Amino acid sequence: MSNAALFADPVAARITAFLAEIGIPVIASSVPEDSLLPAMTVVRGKLLVDAVRLRYPGDLLHEAGHIAVTDPALRDTLDAIPSDAGEEIAAICWSYAAACAIDLDPAIVFHDDGYRGAGAWLAESFAGGHYIGLPLLAWYGLTTTETYPAMTRWLR
Repeated sequence: MSNAALFADPVAARITAFLAEIGIPVIASSVPEDSLLPAMTVVRGKLLVDAVRLRYPGDLLHEAGHIAVTDPALRDTLDAIPSDAGEEIAAICWSYAAACAIDLDPAIVFHDDGYRGAGAWLAESFAGGHYIGLPLLAWYGLTTTETYPAMTRWLR
């Protein structure tokens, strides 16, 4: 599969262009059927995406968020999405900031089929200024509580 297929969807193209700009590699690839999220996985700190099976382009931001908030000393060894609850919350908060940065409707990231049915709740929470995970992003030095969702930098 070529990278051109990855960019056929305009939302996916916008997201992947942003990710490339901030230094998160996205590679068009086949992805095992049993991956945690359909059509994407993380291998050695890179986001592999099966563009043909990609159903929710907003999931790209969430998975990229995991890469972004991972300890930089471990990022190149990241082969699966960490189960650490703190990093999960930080990735959610990061993905909202990323959606804002590229003027993407947060409902595309927090869709109804994601987040164990809590996608709409997350979108409403962030829209209402309840920034779940913000203290972690600030602690990682990625933003401040005063300036979020603007980011100081995108990678921990």
